[in-house]
Amino acid sequence: MKLPEKLRYVVVEGPIGAGKTSLTRRLAQHLGGSTLLEDPQANPFLKGFYEDPKRHALAAQLFFLFQRADQVKALSQADLFRQTIFADFMFEKDPLFAGLTLQDEELKLYHQIYAHLRLQMPVPDLVIYLQANAQTLIERVQRRAVSYEQSISDEYLTRLSQTYTQYFYQYEAAPLLIVNSDNLNFVDSTDDFDLLLQRIVAMRGSREFFNSGR
Repeated sequence: MKLPEKLRYVVVEGPIGAGKTSLTRRLAQHLGGSTLLEDPQANPFLKGFYEDPKRHALAAQLFFLFQRADQVKALSQADLFRQTIFADFMFEKDPLFAGLTLQDEELKLYHQIYAHLRLQMPVPDLVIYLQANAQTLIERVQRRAVSYEQSISDEYLTRLSQTYTQYFYQYEAAPLLIVNSDNLNFVDSTDDFDLLLQRIVAMRGSREFFNSGR
């Protein structure tokens, strides 16, 4: 199965634990595209943020902001006609985390920097939003046992899930496929993955929903 030619830049989004990186990699491998992936392990402030959010929030957030800006700017110079790009983030979601973690003056500074960096960012041809309830996210984060994630609070993951839901409820910048991923496993289940591919290819509107119904 091939994607429509118009889909040259596809973004998979969702909160921590939604499975966006795993799906991004499988899409690229299956469809012959290349990946653009976040690199949280490169952020030297992330472990400190999860342990002491108030102290390390601004440094961690700004590191991610500049990292994502550099990655997406490089994408804008790439030849999207040669190979589809599959990304596990979009630059526009960065303020979601800032709004959850930064204090008033820090957030004001962040938005000034963000407004400067966001100029001329490419718009995705399709955004796949992996929606999952807070308990699913909590269980997945615990199960994958990434060391610096083990201090993430359940309360933070709950707020993050709610923030993503609110954001994508209003999102209109690109075609959007909302996927309820609570009962779907795109890495280990070929059936789930094939169903998703079928829904992507069949998309006709600017906003559609995919729920396995299980």
